[in-house]
Amino acid sequence: MTAAVGFDLDMTLIDSRPGIAAAYRALSERTGVHVDADLAVTRLGPPLRTELREWFPPEQVEEAVTTYRALYPAYAIEPTVPTPGAVAALTAVRDLGLRVVVVTSKLGRLARLHLDHLGLPYDELAGDLFAEGKAAALTEHRVRWYVGDHTGDMVAARTADIPGIGVATGPCSAADLRAAGASHVLPDLTALPTLLREITVGSRPDTLDSLGT
Repeated sequence: MTAAVGFDLDMTLIDSRPGIAAAYRALSERTGVHVDADLAVTRLGPPLRTELREWFPPEQVEEAVTTYRALYPAYAIEPTVPTPGAVAALTAVRDLGLRVVVVTSKLGRLARLHLDHLGLPYDELAGDLFAEGKAAALTEHRVRWYVGDHTGDMVAARTADIPGIGVATGPCSAADLRAAGASHVLPDLTALPTLLREITVGSRPDTLDSLGT
């Protein structure tokens, strides 16, 4: 299996804040429970239940999860756009002979809707995983670098014993990402193609297991 570059989804490959905010507002209207959508989208990254526990009593969280996910396709897909440099970054990965693997805390079927709607190329998708929980998928799919915007993504990379590449496009600052163990921190994905060429220069996809940063 050819080696891969892994990517988180929300605020790494896609800016889903407008759509997620719309879905939260629809959830509030449906349930009568106020969710501050503008606040919620400033802390994307952790699993959905983590956010919903801030607004719903414990006994209502699972029902809220189900309702939100039912509303999500109608509200969250259309407003979402790629983050700066995302399309070029994915193209660069393929041009280097590497695979694209998306590993995200979002439910897999909802993540797929985003990727397919935007026409973003990918080879594998693993969903409903966060922080240490992403490590097994990263190892299974031979991911050699994991790119993400959240400190939890850097934890995932460390747990899988691979370099984490932070992008400061989400809720975590560059300093936070470095402190969490990022090998590199970029302002956004526009700089990723150059970085990947630098760290893979002279190496074939089948020899990338031995590469460091």
